[in-house]
Amino acid sequence: MASAESQPRFGQSVKGLLSDKVGSCSGDVIAMTRQVLKGSRSQELLGQAARNMVIQEDAILHSEDSLRKMSIITTHLQYQQEAIQKNVEHSKNLQDQLRHLLK
Repeated sequence: MASAESQPRFGQSVKGLLSDKVGSCSGDVIAMTRQVLKGSRSQELLGQAARNMVIQEDAILHSEDSLRKMSIITTHLQYQQEAIQKNVEHSKNLQDQLRHLLK
């Protein structure tokens, strides 16, 4: 009788262990799914960051080109300013000569 009585207990304990293992595996599957989703989201964010970096690099290159052109324009404006100053000085000399001749 003892063995007949131990059979149901053994079956119940196996069912309990099996139920616990199924619950544990379900929890592990859920945790793994969350991790995969996080990894997928991380990949999306890394891809977006890479695209943004390329856009920023293009903007930086365009800015460098603009600065180079502005530097060339500044040099030309300085040459023009010097030429205008010389012409103003020359004009003053001519005015002085004219005044001298008209006296």
